[in-house]
Amino acid sequence: MKAENSGVQRDAATALVDVTIAARAPWSGLVQRGQVLRIVDVEGQQAVDTLFYRADDFSERYSAQDTLRAQGSAYVVTGTRLLSNEGREMLSVIANTGGAHDTSAGACSCESNTVRFGHQTRYMHACRENFLLEVSRHGMSKRDIVANINFFMNVPVEPDGRLAIVDGVSRPGDYVEMRAAMDVLCVISNCPQVNNPCNGFNPTPVRVLIFGD
Repeated sequence: MKAENSGVQRDAATALVDVTIAARAPWSGLVQRGQVLRIVDVEGQQAVDTLFYRADDFSERYSAQDTLRAQGSAYVVTGTRLLSNEGREMLSVIANTGGAHDTSAGACSCESNTVRFGHQTRYMHACRENFLLEVSRHGMSKRDIVANINFFMNVPVEPDGRLAIVDGVSRPGDYVEMRAAMDVLCVISNCPQVNNPCNGFNPTPVRVLIFGD
C-alpha cells in the first residue's frame, strides 16, 4: 500500500539541516517544536530505524505501544501522532509517499542476527549497536533504547498474526515528513541488515532535512 502525500511542498534549498546518512551509519539531531523533519529514501527499499526523545528530558521518549493503541492501527501513516511514554504528542506525520511504516518489528542486533540467521552473523554490524553508539553521545545507555519506528520497512501481518519482513515497496526519492510538537532528539540507524530483504539486501544512503516551518 502506498500512502498519499499531503501538505506543503517544501524546497530542499530552504532546509536548515540537510545531511546524507551513509549506508549502515547512525545519526542524531535536534528537531525543535514546529520544525518539520523529512526523511528521504534516496535509492529506495532502505529501512530507517528511528527513535525520538524529548530534548530536555530523555526519560520521555517515543512509545510504539501508546502510538499504536491511540490510533488503532498497526502502522505509521499520514496523520499518525507519534506519542511518548507520557502519552504526549512528540511529532505528527504530515506528508508521506513511502507507504505504511512499521513500528512493531524492532531493531536488528548482533544477538537477534545470531538467533535468526546463524552464528556466522554474530559479528555483523546491527541497528542496536548503531543506536548505542549514537545515544551514548548524549549521555544515554542501552537501557534507553526502546522499540523504534522502521521507516520504509515493509512488515505485513500474516493471517496467523505473525510479522513478516519482506521486500520494501519504497521507491527512490520517497519520503516521510513529521512536524515536531515538542523539541525532540531524533536518533537514526540507517539499517545495515543484509540477512533479510528489509533493505533489498543492499543498504543504501538516506537523506535527512529539517525545515523551519
